[in-house]
Amino acid sequence: MSLPNPLPGAVGLSHLRAYDWEAADGVCGGSPHLHLVCTEAYVVTGGRGAVQTLSPDGYRDVPLEAGAVAWFTPGTVHRMVQGGELRITVLMQNSGLPEAGDAVFTFPAEVLADPERYASVARLPGGTDGEVAAAARRRRDLAVEGYLPLRAALRDGDAGPYREFQRAAAGLVRERVSGWRELWRAGALATAERTGAQLDALEAGAPDYLADATASHSVPSRVGGYGMCGRRDEYEVPGTTVSRDD
Repeated sequence: MSLPNPLPGAVGLSHLRAYDWEAADGVCGGSPHLHLVCTEAYVVTGGRGAVQTLSPDGYRDVPLEAGAVAWFTPGTVHRMVQGGELRITVLMQNSGLPEAGDAVFTFPAEVLADPERYASVARLPGGTDGEVAAAARRRRDLAVEGYLPLRAALRDGDAGPYREFQRAAAGLVRERVSGWRELWRAGALATAERTGAQLDALEAGAPDYLADATASHSVPSRVGGYGMCGRRDEYEVPGTTVSRDD
């Protein structure tokens, strides 16, 4: 069954306020990670900062300021860096998949090799806001610990560690793919197929589907959660998995 009235393209939507916690390299910001099947876009709505990326293109430090848009395809390691009151609207391909585990932190290799250990350090506990914040910061620090050697090697022209991390991330989530496929079929694929059906109807001179036209509205269903890169406001809209581990 397809999802009713998803956001355009069945994308995910959230707002982020970048963490201002200082990491081991003296930089303030979020947890480095990659997505395995989702392209992610940042629309900068305020403040300034940067996004650091690792890809076959090498290491990049892309400046972010109000009005800028940056996006990165699956496999690109990215790290949001705080420069001053950085605020981002995030658009995520394949809404529902990142919440289902498509995002993988750059934890050290020994953590990635142990699915149970990975899950235990990736998942945030319940508790007071201060307790959750402390756990999110520990998680961020562990991701930075694994990220810095990947960045150093790539800067030296050695893509081997980065490629090995990609392979480890793919292996870590392999058993989840069948579940992801169902989310994709119900969301992004169904949306694309619906457009095809509408084009067929228009070509046949039978636009009866327009009788189902409607408008929707949503407000954040959770404000100030602890995401990978910052405090996160979420929306409960079709195609979005609201219950999260981060």
